[in-house]
Amino acid sequence: MRNANYSPHLLPRLSAVSRFRLPHSTAMTLPACPHLPPPRAGLDWRLLAAHRDAHRGGEFYLDCLEYAHSLWSRGLAARGILCLDRAFGAELTGDEPVLAAWPMPYAAIAWMMRETPAGVFLGNPRVHFQHYADRMNEPRREQRQWRAWACWALARAVLPQLEGDPRHPVVEPGVEEIAAQLRRHGFAGEPEQWRGVLAAAV
Repeated sequence: MRNANYSPHLLPRLSAVSRFRLPHSTAMTLPACPHLPPPRAGLDWRLLAAHRDAHRGGEFYLDCLEYAHSLWSRGLAARGILCLDRAFGAELTGDEPVLAAWPMPYAAIAWMMRETPAGVFLGNPRVHFQHYADRMNEPRREQRQWRAWACWALARAVLPQLEGDPRHPVVEPGVEEIAAQLRRHGFAGEPEQWRGVLAAAV
């Protein structure tokens, strides 16, 4: 689980405090996500490792989306969501052509949480995004933090049965605050994009 393309502290957070962990399931193929680019065959952690010492711009962003889709399609839903975390942290300006084809993956996050079948490990995305947002580090801390809070709000809407982490006291932001902070730190149109996904999830 400690492939070079994952921060080792994130996966335990995704599974922590989950009341929904199920026995390990056999490998399965999940349906394609309509909000992510079709993945090439045979992708593995080396796809993102190749960007380790490079500028993590549009190419990195697209590779994160594609690898997340590959992980999802192999039944690795939780790892797919972690990979989308990486996409949200790409070094983008908002003008990259890739964003016109594949916007910030709020819709993909919501779709994965909603479509994960019984028997596939998802963990507790609400707790994951709560921890991730509250403990965010540089670079671009505010931008990445508020995107994590936006995904936390999606987790609450899509999976309202999930509980937060009572051992991690934090001031939970409301929808208006998240939208305002995305407007301040995100891209043009990003708050509206996120709110559209959130409205469809409620």
